[in-house]
Amino acid sequence: MGQTLAEKVWADHLVRKGQGSEPDLIYIDLQLMHEVTSPQAFEGLRLAGRGIRHVDQVIATEDHNTPTVDIDRPIADKVSALQISTLEKNCKEFGVRLHPLGDADQGIVHAFAPILGLTQPGMTIVCGDSHTSTHGAFGALAFGIGTSEVEHVLATQTLSLKPFKTMAINVEGKLPEGVSAKDIILAIIAKIGTGGGQGYVLEYRGQAIRDLSMDARMTICNMSIEAGARAGMIAPDQTTFDYLRGRPHAPEGEMWDKAMEYWKTLKTDDDAVFDAEVTLNASDLSPYVTWGTNPGQGLPINSQVPVPEDIADAAKRQATQEAIDYMGLKPGMPIKDIAVDTVFIGSCTNGRIEDLRAAASIMKGNHKAKNLHRVLVVPASSRVRLQAEAEGLDKIFKDFGAEWRNAGCSMCLGMNPDQLTPGERSISTSNRNFQGRQGKGGRTHLASPQVAAATAIRGTISSPADL
Repeated sequence: MGQTLAEKVWADHLVRKGQGSEPDLIYIDLQLMHEVTSPQAFEGLRLAGRGIRHVDQVIATEDHNTPTVDIDRPIADKVSALQISTLEKNCKEFGVRLHPLGDADQGIVHAFAPILGLTQPGMTIVCGDSHTSTHGAFGALAFGIGTSEVEHVLATQTLSLKPFKTMAINVEGKLPEGVSAKDIILAIIAKIGTGGGQGYVLEYRGQAIRDLSMDARMTICNMSIEAGARAGMIAPDQTTFDYLRGRPHAPEGEMWDKAMEYWKTLKTDDDAVFDAEVTLNASDLSPYVTWGTNPGQGLPINSQVPVPEDIADAAKRQATQEAIDYMGLKPGMPIKDIAVDTVFIGSCTNGRIEDLRAAASIMKGNHKAKNLHRVLVVPASSRVRLQAEAEGLDKIFKDFGAEWRNAGCSMCLGMNPDQLTPGERSISTSNRNFQGRQGKGGRTHLASPQVAAATAIRGTISSPADL
């Protein structure tokens, strides 16, 4: 029997096959780190008198707790300042390469690594962060791990795991104009639910996926975790190879040729069998937006907020009512009638250069709606910020009335100064709309950069077609 892409990468990294109910032991090629989930791991090494097994296969950055303005000043929040300084001390002590705040290669952990060419097909990549699945866009098996596992990888460069199940997500046909990768993944999560991928590696396949750029593929894989999956993957192809060629950590010369030989084998065999399959028709998709309090509570933008009384299942009916109450919506109201206070464009989901270009192309020549408190545009990495400024995108955002910030996680999560106030409503290009995710009492609607930009112009949830 043939193998799926995930099974091939797993087999290539198998150190020891588990006997009976034992887990396998697999080799880890790259560990990414940031300030939030690393302190306990370093302390564990210190207490045990251990060093790092392969320090050249570990790299760190500062992203979650970092401010996005006044980065040359001391960090005001004491907890954030402590976490940042602790990471810097730990990296210096253990010899870990670090891209700190202000460094040209600093950025969100899942954005800076692909730009540097650290993320490559066929690798196993881990990080103490759930959205490590982003790197699966390159055909890598990448997933988030817990703090104790972070320490284990540092000490041994291996991880004990039971093999994951596999699920094919087939997105056939061509996307209509105005529909993006963010709409694909929101539609998938709405279809299978936030637990539909639990225990699986999702492999995204089909014409619509093959047609996507690398930035767009990273958006898709990034939100695999929001469907409950352990990882998301896309088979590498010419688009992948073109993206990697010439990047700082990409192979060169003869090593590039050898890498290409291997990378081209990283595709699911024709006779491989997935544990589950899901199919979507890309031509049926339209811009999606979430109305509720989890990424699976999303609908096409021309839809209405659900009416709980119309839902037969008691548990779903109650969950819908609770989400509507928290979000301050009226059952049956058109989604396009929802007015927002804040627009956030950024995060490891949609803070890459193509996302900023898409938003800027819609904002250009316009100005933010009068009812908006603010529009934040936050590049996912310093390299993206520099490229955007070289292309003049920052001027478009500023002329529009948006705030142009430094790289970081920013308003994706309430761990830094960029937070919503209680009751404040945002449309966000990030990945989670949980209660309080962007700040205590904040209300979040997830959408693509295109929808966020159109909403910033009209003040109510809108698509570019509404302009």
